[in-house]
Amino acid sequence: MHDDRALVEARLKRVLDERIRPAVYPESVPLDVAVWHAPGEPVSVAEGLAAVPAPIAAGDAWGAPWGTSWFTVTGTVPAAWRGRIVEAVLDLGFDENMPGFQCEGLVHLPDGSPVKGLNPRNQWVRVAAPARGGESVRLHVEAASNPVILGHPLFRPTALGDRDTAGTAPLYRLGRMDLAVFDRTVWDLVLDLEVLGELMAELPVDGARRWDVLRAVDRALDRIDLQDVNATAAAARAELAGVLAVPAAPSAHRISAVGHAHIDSAWLWPLRETVRKVARTAANMTALLADEPGFVFAMSQAQQWAWIKEHRPQVWAQVVKAVAEGRFVPAGGMWVESDTNMPGSEAMARQFVHGKRFFIDEFGIDNEEAWLPDTFGFAAGLPQIIKAAGARRLLTQKISWSRVNRFPHHTFLWEGIDGTRIFTHFPPVDTYNCSMKGGELAHAARNFREKGAARHSLAPTGWGDGGGGTTREMVGKAARLRDLEGSPTVTWETPAAFFARAEADYPDPPVWVGELYLELHRATLTSQAGTKQGNRLCEALLREAELWAATAAVRTGAPYPYEQLDRVWKTVLLHQFHDILPGSSIAWVHREARDTYARLARELEGIVLAAQRALAGDAPAGGRLVFNAAPHARRGVPAGGAAPAEPAPAVTVRPRDGGGYVLDDGLVRAEIDGRGLIVSAYDHRARRESLPPGDAAALLQLHQDLPNRWDAWDVDEFYRNTVTDLTSVDDLTADGRAVRVTRSFGSSSVTQTYTLAAGRIEVRTEVDWHETEKFLKMAFPLDVRADRYAAETQYGHVQRPTHTNTSWEAARFEACNHRFVHVEEPGWGAAVVTASTYGHDVTRAVRDDGGTTTTVRVSLLRAPRFPDPETDQGAHAFVHALVPGAAIGDAVREGYFLTLPERELPGDVPVAPLVTAGDDAVVVTAVKLADDGSGDVVVRFHESRGGRAATTLRAGFPVGTVTATDLLERPLRELPHELPHEDGAVALTLRPFELVTLRLTRR
Repeated sequence: MHDDRALVEARLKRVLDERIRPAVYPESVPLDVAVWHAPGEPVSVAEGLAAVPAPIAAGDAWGAPWGTSWFTVTGTVPAAWRGRIVEAVLDLGFDENMPGFQCEGLVHLPDGSPVKGLNPRNQWVRVAAPARGGESVRLHVEAASNPVILGHPLFRPTALGDRDTAGTAPLYRLGRMDLAVFDRTVWDLVLDLEVLGELMAELPVDGARRWDVLRAVDRALDRIDLQDVNATAAAARAELAGVLAVPAAPSAHRISAVGHAHIDSAWLWPLRETVRKVARTAANMTALLADEPGFVFAMSQAQQWAWIKEHRPQVWAQVVKAVAEGRFVPAGGMWVESDTNMPGSEAMARQFVHGKRFFIDEFGIDNEEAWLPDTFGFAAGLPQIIKAAGARRLLTQKISWSRVNRFPHHTFLWEGIDGTRIFTHFPPVDTYNCSMKGGELAHAARNFREKGAARHSLAPTGWGDGGGGTTREMVGKAARLRDLEGSPTVTWETPAAFFARAEADYPDPPVWVGELYLELHRATLTSQAGTKQGNRLCEALLREAELWAATAAVRTGAPYPYEQLDRVWKTVLLHQFHDILPGSSIAWVHREARDTYARLARELEGIVLAAQRALAGDAPAGGRLVFNAAPHARRGVPAGGAAPAEPAPAVTVRPRDGGGYVLDDGLVRAEIDGRGLIVSAYDHRARRESLPPGDAAALLQLHQDLPNRWDAWDVDEFYRNTVTDLTSVDDLTADGRAVRVTRSFGSSSVTQTYTLAAGRIEVRTEVDWHETEKFLKMAFPLDVRADRYAAETQYGHVQRPTHTNTSWEAARFEACNHRFVHVEEPGWGAAVVTASTYGHDVTRAVRDDGGTTTTVRVSLLRAPRFPDPETDQGAHAFVHALVPGAAIGDAVREGYFLTLPERELPGDVPVAPLVTAGDDAVVVTAVKLADDGSGDVVVRFHESRGGRAATTLRAGFPVGTVTATDLLERPLRELPHELPHEDGAVALTLRPFELVTLRLTRR
């Protein structure tokens, strides 16, 4: 017996790598291979099977970037292999280290039936078990030559991210394409040794258990005949049986393994490739479920399920069967695993509406958990959305990536802005691609923060992103780890079963209040401005389309475009996936996204215009109507209605002493100096200056921006170390209502246009952007002493500190808002509102005069070079506004006004709103017809200021019943859900930020 542990470990590694693993396939014969390269985009299975292939051999190059090649492999099982297990071993030219980030394949039988996926950790296809000998083999492989974008070195610019720039040179060389004998005993020995070797590395150095395992491994290796591994594998296994049979201690940490394959709906590949990645993975997992009775697999993202149903009906049939058996589990209840910071209130709600409804309609399954392992932090408004959708649990993992502060819990109650609490689990294994390695499981047990109170955690297990999901090796290792001394115990369970155990295990968990901020990937709030603007525009247009289409349906009997709106919503929700909306995908994805948003905007504009024309009456009569889709009245036009508008306050523009111009509308006076900067924003009503002495607002500031990693995702705090104020002027002019300044900097230029609109100073910023690795911000310094500020989030706002007392506060140096950022001191406040940006920072400084400056800076543009080397290059336009004297309610109102502009049409019939809320604090976010086609009117609203609100919701049509519902428009479980009303008027009292959905039947 060697007493040098390192020597045994080194011996184990070499013998495994060089002798035992190769012996899993002791005999093999080559297959004949032919290939047909599809000339363009992927073709149907029928077309791929019908194509005439040409011969190709191992070692030959194949696969232009983003191409599809159909391989046909043929052969005959040797007669001598009778009674043995035979597999095809098909290596497309894989890089073993990157499952999911390279070439992939889906194997079909000659009749087109899908068999399983191929990827680096899953290269086998079962042919016969046992073989008769002489069987003919014919398999067809639909292979995708996806380029390795996340290559080596990492984060370097690449032209491979778009088929238009990727070139045509082949990327791969065909590897082994053989028929082989599969030796199950050797395969089992490999897993025995891997499990024990990994366990040994985690056990206490001087503990008896480690020595027992080490001695057993050493004995097993002694029993191996290095020249005849297959004949001696059983004897080696016998030496290990004893240490593998020792049960875990009763106090061992318990891990619920959930088969998993996190697939980004687009990232380093386009949407069309995700359709195929999902099909390959689902085929793999249904095949594994058939082979492994104890295995359970969970898949989230209803969109991905819908893709299988639409594009791969044979895979779908396998999935439906496995779901019926309770082992292929719909998870998450969302359309996609979306970003949760930037989607608007209704969009976030509709993620759950469309996701849950798909699973209910297809399978009758109404799951209770949100499943978001990879999303980049979580907005504080999310808990009540989860609850309002009929769910009550959340799983996430990405918070472990935070760079500064370690999150203090793994199982906890997460409390949102309205007080809703969601049971939340954050797996201590710290990966959503667990592979059942001993080091991963030991880390989960050591890392678990709830020791002493709970001892149960979850491990999402499998390769994602097209890497094939869970492997048979992972299942084999889990079987050995089910009850093994020195290791956590491992059991395959559904997410619901895990959560039930965890809740019982931990009936009084700690509470985390407010957003789950990720201290990483902060630049995703800014990268790819065009994608973000498309999202915001489509969210606003969807609100308008539903509102005016519902109003026209009730008022005029016009048809309501149910199917059209459903399709558009699902497309917008898809593009909120956490690598599309955040701007962290390849160029191809964002090019298509911009085109898609433009198409959807045209379609939604058509719905809006058709409904408004139906409502407006006689156009030739000469009248003009203003339609107001905002939730607040403006210029005499009711919220959600149309009427002739009152004139806006008159604006004067005159020259300013010392250079520049002065704009004044009687509510606010804005002075623009000779540099084209706002140097005064005087609030006439409060008789107060908004800006600190000597400071200027709408100041563009340019920073160097080269993060240490993750270019499109990250902005590191040191970007602030260098800054250039853009104050040079090419041209400064004024007309009767606006002031315009043009500047040049670097290779770019910018024009800012200043106007006044009923007390707000609007700034339109048009940038022709041609910088690289730069960050453009616009600063609004305010003469306000505030130790916190409000930023809009879903169905309310979140408060964040302006100071950096702790490391937690300092780490929030870039954060998300929707329509506004609001700062206030007792008696006076100001808001910066935005039509389409999300990222911002807020800082405070004490001036020499003793006053405090609170500076709000909105983030406009970045120029990272990975994964899209041309990120944001070209023309952009942004609209922001400074609102002096704004209370929080004013910030809410002005944010909606900026994002939902008035529409003026010829017409002579004022349009009364379908519903009105009697308190401006109550904001209506949706008015629509019920999704079930009944014609019922659904209205959703919330308290928007963070206080109590007593209001009366009034319907502008005859009402039968009023029912409080969940987001899916189902009566609430809590009784009474049917509410009393008087002629369609419902009296309500709302808690701070409370969200309410009512369904009104029409009489």
